[in-house]
Amino acid sequence: MSNPDTAAPASAKNVVEARKLSLVFGEGESAVHALNNVDLSIEDGEFVSFIGPSGCGKTTLMRVIADLEKPTGGEIMVHGGTPEQARLDRAYGYVFQAPALYPWRTVRRNALLPLELMGMNKALREERVAKYLGLVGLEGFEKKFPWQLSGGMQQRVSIARALGFEPDLLLMDEPFGALDEITRDHLNEQLIHLWQETKKTVVFVTHSIPEAVFLSTKIVVMSPRPGRINKIINCSPPPDRTLDWRETNDFLEVAHEVREALRAGHSYDD
Repeated sequence: MSNPDTAAPASAKNVVEARKLSLVFGEGESAVHALNNVDLSIEDGEFVSFIGPSGCGKTTLMRVIADLEKPTGGEIMVHGGTPEQARLDRAYGYVFQAPALYPWRTVRRNALLPLELMGMNKALREERVAKYLGLVGLEGFEKKFPWQLSGGMQQRVSIARALGFEPDLLLMDEPFGALDEITRDHLNEQLIHLWQETKKTVVFVTHSIPEAVFLSTKIVVMSPRPGRINKIINCSPPPDRTLDWRETNDFLEVAHEVREALRAGHSYDD
């Protein structure tokens, strides 16, 4: 178990390192304190989930890592440099809540798009896209259009697209939140297999306690505004886990710890 009030020592293995990180939107009485005094280290190869109520800063923290928002206090490093440099180096892939696919482009051509924009040579980009569409289980669907796919399959195209330029870090902003529970469970199992095969560092935003516990090696529990880390829970899930693991005492104990941390984070509301 980690204490969020005690900063971990800097490490060459840390993919993300945030210290006393804050972000305020606006000024004066209308200012919104989105993040406050966040200390967090994410090591190479970890699967880290951010969980908390709506408005607690989960997505904002991910967007700071991605250089889509600028902090107003503290510091953050990604791969040992600034988030801006990581973005320019294409050191991360970003999977949004919605697949954001172009309806007039096929599955293959949607996955190819960022590689085309990068100017990657045709042979290499075709090889990459074939590889990652295969990894997410979409081999044989390359010529389909997004409107011919289920929501889960569309999100898998989005994941393959993010993996195409082979980033070390994968940022996933509640990618399965809009899907039905059966599809979500299936994609959770697929994501575990994908993570184990690619060895990527994954940062994942979710509102679901079962999803966070099933997927993660570390769960970051956040409290409502001003967004801050209430507790960091380290997990040791079995590497060969299936959905049946969710019925075990080990799973239920971690889920209970997460639930208690979320409840404690609301203790100041009244």
